Amino acid sequence: MSSAEAAALGSPSKSADAAAATAGDARDADLPKALMKRILKARLAQWDAANGGDGSRDFQINKDALLACCEAAKLFIHYLAATANDACKDAKRQTVSADDVLTALDDLEFGELVEPLKAALDAYRLEAKEKAKKRSEQQAGKKRKGGAGGGGDNAAAAGEQQQQQAEGGRAAPMDVEAS
Repeated sequence: MSSAEAAALGSPSKSADAAAATAGDARDADLPKALMKRILKARLAQWDAANGGDGSRDFQINKDALLACCEAAKLFIHYLAATANDACKDAKRQTVSADDVLTALDDLEFGELVEPLKAALDAYRLEAKEKAKKRSEQQAGKKRKGGAGGGGDNAAAAGEQQQQQAEGGRAAPMDVEAS
């Protein structure tokens, strides 16, 4: 027997390693129980308020019920992600997008969730755009303040050079005078 054959017999195959790693990752991907408990209590309070209660009742959740809900949510997420990935592959893309997830929800017959999720996604995108705009305005204000003091011309030139490099153009080397 050659040393290569002995090494192959002594170690598991690559596919077995991959399967073991996947199984280990699946066990490590448990949802946080505290978060799941908060979500369940909030939803039960909403249900209570919608069905004639005052919504302030403190619901207790059994440990086994919490574990069952966590496992069910994990399975749903896995199934949704796999279906979204299939939609992505059908479109001959490698990156799953929000539209793929919405399509997957429709395919899994959860169409009633699509519209509220679209609205939440649009609100999130709008909020992110506003934050980015505010951040860029703050940075522009800092640049203006930095340009008023001594050495501001060099800072502005360095900023222009970085901008050109970021855009893919080559900037000419900058002469900096020693002070």
